[in-house]
Amino acid sequence: MLNVEDWAEIRRLSRAEGMTIKGIARALGISKNTVRRALASVEPPKYVRAPTGSAVDAFVPRIKECLKADPWMPATVIAERVGWDRSITVFRARVREIRPEFKPADPASRTTYEPGEVMQCDLWFPPAKIPLGAGHAGSPPVLTMVSGYSRYLMARMIPSRHAEDLIAGHWELLAELGAVARTLVWDNEGAVGRWVSGKPVLAGEFQAFRGSLGVTIFQARPRDPETKGLVERANGYLETSFMPGRSFTSPHDFNRQLSAWLIRANSRHHRRIECRPIDRLGADRAAMVALPPVAPALGWHRTLRLPRDHYVRVDTCDYSVDPAAIGRRIQVRANLHEVTATMDGTLVARHPRSWAPHQTITDADHAAAAALMRRAHLRPVREPDPDEVEVRDLSRYDAMFGLVETDAPAA
Repeated sequence: MLNVEDWAEIRRLSRAEGMTIKGIARALGISKNTVRRALASVEPPKYVRAPTGSAVDAFVPRIKECLKADPWMPATVIAERVGWDRSITVFRARVREIRPEFKPADPASRTTYEPGEVMQCDLWFPPAKIPLGAGHAGSPPVLTMVSGYSRYLMARMIPSRHAEDLIAGHWELLAELGAVARTLVWDNEGAVGRWVSGKPVLAGEFQAFRGSLGVTIFQARPRDPETKGLVERANGYLETSFMPGRSFTSPHDFNRQLSAWLIRANSRHHRRIECRPIDRLGADRAAMVALPPVAPALGWHRTLRLPRDHYVRVDTCDYSVDPAAIGRRIQVRANLHEVTATMDGTLVARHPRSWAPHQTITDADHAAAAALMRRAHLRPVREPDPDEVEVRDLSRYDAMFGLVETDAPAA
């Protein structure tokens, strides 16, 4: 039989060299009829073994009868009913070939997203210990968001998973994008909401946040990770493509490296959409909801009367306040970066946000002012007169030693 190499050479000699059939036959030492067949064939020759049949062939009609009665009948049951007593492997392979003729069609569904329709959100905890300051190290959460249409990925490390920090992280990422999808998809993160009696219930902070944005927050059902498969895969992508070989000196260094990597990640070809996320981002963003002109209430905020201890607590840390505000009402606000306190519009405290837990942060000026105020409230101490000497009554010693008789009481 003519092999592929000879078939290719025959066609080359004829098409490229212009040789005749007789010349090709003489050059290759083959018959002219073989040359003619090679030139007439548009496909290379291949060996095809003639089917020799199988012992299962005689059972095929009865196999089909069983599958017609029940398309899901196991191959072992069919073998028993038709009387097959040989290798079940061969029999099972033939049943596998025949079964699709009787099974009802079950096409898989493909989820598609319209521009501006959905953003999936999640918290990812990087598998690394990051220095947080004050001798602490940990893995703070990373807020990740993926747009359904463009697959555009956004992420930022935040100090905690409290609602105040989650909302502040949302706003920072959305402010960079300049818009928000009509639906934000979350799982059952405690700060976002929970399911009660089979119904989703958003936390109060996120109810207010979605009202400010004018969008929907969809809560996935418990134990249903497929609902937000896009962001789950993005978390895996971060873990396998961003983390390996990296080290970090602080959460701010982590976010700096992450921001630079995301620029490259969103510029890479995405297999599912067959283009880069940034190629779809323009159409995606144009269909999204514009952000409100005024930022919603973000981060930690509370009003209190400053105690004598002139410190305020945000999350697990205490921050000093100017002691001049003791006894006055102050407004405390904290975002992802700093903690501030004001009194009647006047700034009385400003500190960088501490990522390390259970810390006491003291401003040197506040400590010095408190020391001066404490000294001013001390009671004055009377200085002793060096010329003044106390004179003790000597009769007390006589009475002590019994040298003076005292009148006995009358009988």
